[in-house]
Amino acid sequence: MAECVTIPNHILSAIASHRQVCSEPMAAFFYDLPALAAQGRAMKAALPAGVELYYAIKANSEAAIIDTVAPVVDGLELSSGGEITRACACSTPRPWVLSGPGKLDTDMREAMTRGVEAFHVESLGEVARLQAIAASLDHLQPVLLRINPALPADLSSRLRMAGTATPFGIDEAHLADAVRAVDDAPNLTLVGFHVHAMSHQTCERRHQRLLASYLECWPRWRALAHQPERVTQLNVGGGIGVNYLQPSAQFDWPGLCEALGERLAAMHEPPRVRFEIGRFLSAFCGYYVIEVLDTKVSHGEGFLVCRGGTHQFRLPAAQGHDHPVIHLPCDPERAIEGERRSWTVVGQLCTPKDVLSRRQEMTGVAVGDLLVLPLAGAYGYNISHADFLCHPRPEQVFVRDSHESRELKTRGQRHAETAS
Repeated sequence: MAECVTIPNHILSAIASHRQVCSEPMAAFFYDLPALAAQGRAMKAALPAGVELYYAIKANSEAAIIDTVAPVVDGLELSSGGEITRACACSTPRPWVLSGPGKLDTDMREAMTRGVEAFHVESLGEVARLQAIAASLDHLQPVLLRINPALPADLSSRLRMAGTATPFGIDEAHLADAVRAVDDAPNLTLVGFHVHAMSHQTCERRHQRLLASYLECWPRWRALAHQPERVTQLNVGGGIGVNYLQPSAQFDWPGLCEALGERLAAMHEPPRVRFEIGRFLSAFCGYYVIEVLDTKVSHGEGFLVCRGGTHQFRLPAAQGHDHPVIHLPCDPERAIEGERRSWTVVGQLCTPKDVLSRRQEMTGVAVGDLLVLPLAGAYGYNISHADFLCHPRPEQVFVRDSHESRELKTRGQRHAETAS
């Protein structure tokens, strides 16, 4: 699996430079910011005319990541008060929307006072609360209603957000009531609909069919509004998956965009479509680097016990996959001549669930070698239980260019460091 992934030379140089200043065995994240910007530009360039790309910052909300993505995308999608703070601190101000269930009144009020573009409304109760807050501020607020639609029976994914019983959105059967509630709210304006039905989609054709089902429903949904001419936006969410098991076989984003453009061109009064992409934007820029502390064999199975673990990089355990692993030996010649065998990569936690990857074939692995887990830029460190067992938090190195100028974030403190 690892042979499908290569590590850029400037990331290898950053890893080597960082290791020289480590007083303890290494566990750190490295983020390739030029690669992140390039991924965003490529995704944006593939979009049909009039289709927008927002970054869902829940995938990775580190300041350096947001600052790199913001100049490239059309805006940001947020889901909490904390994310509002981070987005508003961005060096390149961008439009932003507030989504998600369980919004606090304080978050909604703060969002309005800080210039939120629109809210994605999840329930009739949220319509009422949003109207009350907007009225108290004498503010006219655009909103999109999030729909939990009926879906074709054969369309499913590992993580369904709609088409079944979920806490997300308003059942399509009750959409007319929700539209009426917004139309009757003097401080709210319905401008569109939001549908995010499935995550971890790795097949372009399946996602193309999913978007087609939304667009087929669009005229019917729009006609429910008292003033349908004001309803122009269709936010189709994200859900584009990353193929961690076959890194060389990724989602065909240009193919999806081409098919979407053809369908929109054939529509009478098509909506302004917006994507909110997180994982597929930021995953490819990240590398989790851990040092081998011990090698052992238990009941015939080889284990590499490494600094760090799932408390720092929860992604493999959360998704139930064996992450690709790249071996960086301290002594390449020794590694070539060493034994080739299957290893299970684990961390330092006192639980058998602390597994990053099972049965990876590697040659000549020894204590002190480094292992690199690529595709670690999204839903990795930021969803992890970093305080478990009170281990120190991993360092995060943001590599800004091939000359290794980088920003280092260590245990909540941020400072600038330039490699010699």
